[in-house]
Amino acid sequence: MSSPSITFYDIAQRPPVEKTCCSPNPWKTRLALNFKGLPYSTTWVPLPDIQKVRTSLQVRPCRKFADGTEFFTLPIIHDPATDSLIGDSFDIAVHLQKTYPNSGAGDLFPPQTLDYVFKNDYLLVPLSECRDSEYPEYAKFNLNVDAAFSAHVQLTVQGFPFDPATAETSKAEFVRRAGGMVARWEDFGLAGEARAKMMDSFRDMLGDLGKLFERDTSGPFLLGTRASYADMIVGAWLRNMCVTLPENEWEQVRNWHGGLFGRLYDALEVYAEVK
Repeated sequence: MSSPSITFYDIAQRPPVEKTCCSPNPWKTRLALNFKGLPYSTTWVPLPDIQKVRTSLQVRPCRKFADGTEFFTLPIIHDPATDSLIGDSFDIAVHLQKTYPNSGAGDLFPPQTLDYVFKNDYLLVPLSECRDSEYPEYAKFNLNVDAAFSAHVQLTVQGFPFDPATAETSKAEFVRRAGGMVARWEDFGLAGEARAKMMDSFRDMLGDLGKLFERDTSGPFLLGTRASYADMIVGAWLRNMCVTLPENEWEQVRNWHGGLFGRLYDALEVYAEVK
């Protein structure tokens, strides 16, 4: 008997949503679902409706802002095989591995050392906590990669593909999340010398991260020719950058450090189908 289809909740951007979906954490889930070869369908949720949908499903937020208010975001999956509702991308990957250990391309969490650390004092969006996990190397890596890319997210904000039907509401929400750092949407803009400086910082960050990928030169993944969830963590952020950066800057990113991250992006394409 075939497995019942999983419902995957992702954030709807500007139509066509299959081309503009760019939220990193949902992309981690999509890559993992496709890696596992599991039947699923995507339910697209407009950004202003996320809190309503998450509340209606009775899936509590797993993150909070610095002021203690809850951060309502996606992904969520409903897996009818276990009647599970899970609302954190890392927890979803763990669930998929434990529930379907031999499905698709195999193990999402093969043993490896992921000794990458990134420190930043302030981020606009709260990160998932590094909770106790049976995959502690991956949990720490997830937190540090999220921090590293989030520290450079201002490069992408002006290119965010908002749905015109909800754009103004969504922009106002981004300003609210900034906690007084900006007064209006346009203040997120980054140009000229300031943008060049952040691009330099982004390149340097990717250089440090890239050292892990250079340990095994047999393929584009951290384990050479074998993909793992750690590659998907990075790949999900690259999917975000591909959509939100100006095209010329995305081409720079693809080609930095000998094209390492361009090759990773391309190699994960096999798991990037939007269903």
